[in-house]
Amino acid sequence: MNEPLDAESRLAHQPRDARPELRLWLRLLTCTNLIEREIRRRLMDRFAITLPRFDLLAQLDKSPEGLTLGEISRRMMVTNGNVTGLVDRIVEQGHVERRRDATDRRAQRIVMTDKGHADFSRMAREHGVWMTELLGDLQPGEREVLMSLLGRTKASVARALAQRVEAAE
Repeated sequence: MNEPLDAESRLAHQPRDARPELRLWLRLLTCTNLIEREIRRRLMDRFAITLPRFDLLAQLDKSPEGLTLGEISRRMMVTNGNVTGLVDRIVEQGHVERRRDATDRRAQRIVMTDKGHADFSRMAREHGVWMTELLGDLQPGEREVLMSLLGRTKASVARALAQRVEAAE
């Protein structure tokens, strides 16, 4: 007998008394992991770039004036140490450069180079094609419903987190 792919598939074979919220969480996690694994593989195979580096370039692409390490850290939800290492590697590749911040001489702004913009533009176009391929079995109306439901899910999680913080205070 074949072993199921993931925890969500294994749980599907359990009695239906399993909490529906747990089953939903595992389904979301499974989808995320499957998509992320494939995008990581394709970025590396096609562009020799990691997903975190691609994500960093995506953040910088939205900010022509560049971002400080702290801003990047908050946007990517990673530590400043992780961002420093990422920036070091993409500086070496010629995708970004460090500049002194005009308003705070102690701070550095990370700015995309022309090469970074050109390379990221190609990567982003292909990334869009890949996402269309991976999610292509969903009809437009289904995508809209899913986006709406995921928006409500995100709001529910944010509300629960806010309530936990309030209760702790």
